Amino acid sequence: MRYFLLAAAVALTVASVPALAQTAPAAPAPTTAPAPTKYTTTDTDLGTLLDNPAAKAIIEKHIPGMTTNDQVDMARGMTLKAIQQYAPDDVTDARLAAIDADLAKLH
Repeated sequence: MRYFLLAAAVALTVASVPALAQTAPAAPAPTTAPAPTKYTTTDTDLGTLLDNPAAKAIIEKHIPGMTTNDQVDMARGMTLKAIQQYAPDDVTDARLAAIDADLAKLH
């Protein structure tokens, strides 16, 4: 209890003296650019991949016709891994692995 009262008294004293109450200026934000986002078939939604011409070409290379399918826009919010359950014959584990390998080369 005494420690609490002593700390409160010191805080009040510091707050009442303007020169002591000022805080140090905040450190400037780091200026380094964020690392580029790595695309993956499990974490990156299809819309993001389709919006990147290089990633779109990789998908088309491994799953021909997917990027031009009339229904592709309905799946933009899904990952390729999630889409696999609806098209297991086209979106195979082997194709997803090959797409991931090619996507890794983009960065």
